[in-house]
Amino acid sequence: MIKPGGFLFLLLLSIQIAVAQNRQFVYDNKVYLPEIRTVQCYNTQKEQSLPVIALNSNEQLYFSFDDLNGGSKIYSYTIEQCTSDWKPSRLSPLDYLEGLSEDRITEYKYSFSTLQKYTNYSLILPNSQIKPKISGNYLLKVYEEGNPQQAVLSQRFYVVGKQVDVGINVTASQQVSLRQRNQKIDLTIAHTTPIQNPSLDLKAVIMQNGIPQTAILNTNPTFIRPGALVYNDLNSNDFPAGNEFRKFDIRSFRYKAENVQEIIREDTAINVTLFTDINGNAAKFTNRFDENGNFYIRNMEGRDPNTDSDYANIQFSLNASPPATAGDAYVVGRFNNYVLNEASKLSYEPSRRRFYKNIKLKQGLYDYKYVWLDKQSGKTDQSLFEGSFFETENTYQVFVYYRRPGSRWEELIGFVNVNTTKR
Repeated sequence: MIKPGGFLFLLLLSIQIAVAQNRQFVYDNKVYLPEIRTVQCYNTQKEQSLPVIALNSNEQLYFSFDDLNGGSKIYSYTIEQCTSDWKPSRLSPLDYLEGLSEDRITEYKYSFSTLQKYTNYSLILPNSQIKPKISGNYLLKVYEEGNPQQAVLSQRFYVVGKQVDVGINVTASQQVSLRQRNQKIDLTIAHTTPIQNPSLDLKAVIMQNGIPQTAILNTNPTFIRPGALVYNDLNSNDFPAGNEFRKFDIRSFRYKAENVQEIIREDTAINVTLFTDINGNAAKFTNRFDENGNFYIRNMEGRDPNTDSDYANIQFSLNASPPATAGDAYVVGRFNNYVLNEASKLSYEPSRRRFYKNIKLKQGLYDYKYVWLDKQSGKTDQSLFEGSFFETENTYQVFVYYRRPGSRWEELIGFVNVNTTKR
């Protein structure tokens, strides 16, 4: 006979096992295990570029991550074609893949001379085993022991089959009240193949600095001209320009570099305290160089930054008061995919009137910013702690999707990445 306490223990154990065995993928950049860190995915032609490659070209993606548990594990992967709004396209892998439908990640290296032991796994796509054969949005899925129900991480990437040319013009907002704060994007899509119903069959998605959370969808062109679609409605495609990103430098733990106040090296960990940030919502724009939210893994004393770079506990702090009681502040950048969750949420210390957060990060250069989430409206304010100035330098990306009449999927037929001119 099982005692009540024993029954409860077995019940909790069975629930934990069920959860562990059933980690479902979502169609987003997401890490499903706390020991998986420092996910990178970019076109090999430029480090930390957006993960975009041209169809049937020699371009490749570099993908990597660290497992802080160390050792070696069997990690498998597959890729899935998705719709323009990141839902399953429901195509068979035979429709969009050449070669295998899944494979193992065989490239891995152990960390060297680091306090935090880890294993660095890497992958190049396309490769001899798996290659996309149609354009579109894709989701890379990594899972354990060949079981897709044991999700480890998912990563979005793009395959472009160029069929159109995209022109971008960045201007000040046409709305007088926003002219000093916003940047407006006007588009022209030039095409040689007839597009019968652009309002129904074609979509243009605009991102600022590669951030999907603030992307704007365009479906209705303002003007339809012979061989060109123009999107320049006066009140559309207005982005808060924001401010230049904050940054810090932890390429070395032997000296204090940019924005580093203190480095304490203990027997089992390295603790780094950054200088307390001030509220950047000032009246004037201050020009400073940034990487538009990116991060770069670097180690001044090592040979291979992927395996010689150590991890440190980074203490962020922001000298500001909460603008409202129903809301939270977050620290975000490409290092955490700009995701607002418990891992990026700041705590507030009323006695010192400051927010703070400790995040474990790998050695390198990092851009970051602070945002506010209003719980009542559900809206995120990107400029409350940072300010917003038309002069801010940003990058803008445009993805053009097209579903041919009678087709079962959306093609990605155009892509452009532009950098605004500093004024």
